[in-house]
Amino acid sequence: MIYEFRTYDILPGTLDKFGSKTAEKISKRTEYSDLAAFWYSDIGPLNQVIHVWPYENLEHRREIRSQVVSDGIWPPDNNDVLIRMQSDIMIPAPFMDGMVTGSIGPVFEIRTYLYRPGEIPKVLDAWENAIETREKYSSLVGCWYSDIGELNKLIHIWAYSSLEERSKIRSEVVERGVWPPKSGISPTSQENKIVLPFEFSPIR
Repeated sequence: MIYEFRTYDILPGTLDKFGSKTAEKISKRTEYSDLAAFWYSDIGPLNQVIHVWPYENLEHRREIRSQVVSDGIWPPDNNDVLIRMQSDIMIPAPFMDGMVTGSIGPVFEIRTYLYRPGEIPKVLDAWENAIETREKYSSLVGCWYSDIGELNKLIHIWAYSSLEERSKIRSEVVERGVWPPKSGISPTSQENKIVLPFEFSPIR
């Protein structure tokens, strides 16, 4: 299983327009393959849209994307508001049973870490030992490492009921020594963003 993370930068003030045009086509698009999530940024880099699509493999992705274009199903006509598009192919962490879906938010934190070459397997080993306890505090939506795109990248996404709950839980897990895992490895860079779901996102 692979997950494609597509990140779009759009013009300021065009989020509603982007969402409306996407909503018109999303039900037909998801007849071809599943959609995991569709978010927009609220804190961090603004005017961003992030959508996540799972595929069996790269060939499955190629076939689906070719078919939806050929059938006129996708993409929505949003070219007039798009500034930049980025695609990353991510592999789920070994301890992931699948991406969580349903109403578990509505506040989601996407955290992106970069590591030195060869360090991610060691990080994942440490996380696997700690993740069960960490999930008692809030839901892990998923954790992935990069395969195509920016390499040596780790993405993990957490769900919270509010920003206040996020702050409370993050303080609590640090204070109790639950998180972050003690891998002995520090990322070379860290980035986070708070995102909210579109109405048509399977995860909310």
